[in-house]
Amino acid sequence: MTFNSSSRWDDLRKHARSYENELDTKLVAFSKLGNSFAQDMERDSAPLLTGDNIFDTMSVEIENILSNLTSVNDEMADLLGSVNTTASMRHICQRHRDILQDYTQEYCKTKSNIQAFRDREELLGSVNQVSSFKNGLNNRKQDYFLKENENIMGADGVTNDAISIAIATKENLYSQRGALAGITNKMTIISNKFPLIGSLMNKINVRSRRDSIIIAGVITGCLIALFLLS
Repeated sequence: MTFNSSSRWDDLRKHARSYENELDTKLVAFSKLGNSFAQDMERDSAPLLTGDNIFDTMSVEIENILSNLTSVNDEMADLLGSVNTTASMRHICQRHRDILQDYTQEYCKTKSNIQAFRDREELLGSVNQVSSFKNGLNNRKQDYFLKENENIMGADGVTNDAISIAIATKENLYSQRGALAGITNKMTIISNKFPLIGSLMNKINVRSRRDSIIIAGVITGCLIALFLLS
């Protein structure tokens, strides 16, 4: 291996270790994020919106590092194919590939678990929305029936008031009828006991009718005179 090849090999190993360390840190944080989603589901509490944002951001970052590490491993493999290599170099190259594979599998597994939690939460959210909608319809129906019941009760009250007024009026008429009947009976009794009073009342009635006839005749004569004079 030439000096340039050796230097290039060292640089690639340095980049590979750097990406691997960065991936290790990111995957630990990513795993903790997955645990927080699982704990929220166990408590039946919805994950925060910021948790979803962090998941998307971390996924992009990890995938970018995996892509960079894949490129470095490919360059290392290409370099080994172009120069004389040792068993140690081939072992190191394979070791970096194994680490890349392990990190990729760990990332895919954690991401799949978190995505399953998110999908489940979205499903539960949809079910809760349907339940809330049904509860809202039931509440509106109950409010409608309560208002109808209040209207019926109000109508019953008005009807009862009208019946009470009618009964009171009927009782008042019966009372007046009884009073008039009593007065008539008393007048009849007085007329029977005192014939002179009865005769006097009859004469008064006759004279009243006669006076009415005279007045009607006078008015009629006046009207006729006015008609002839006009």
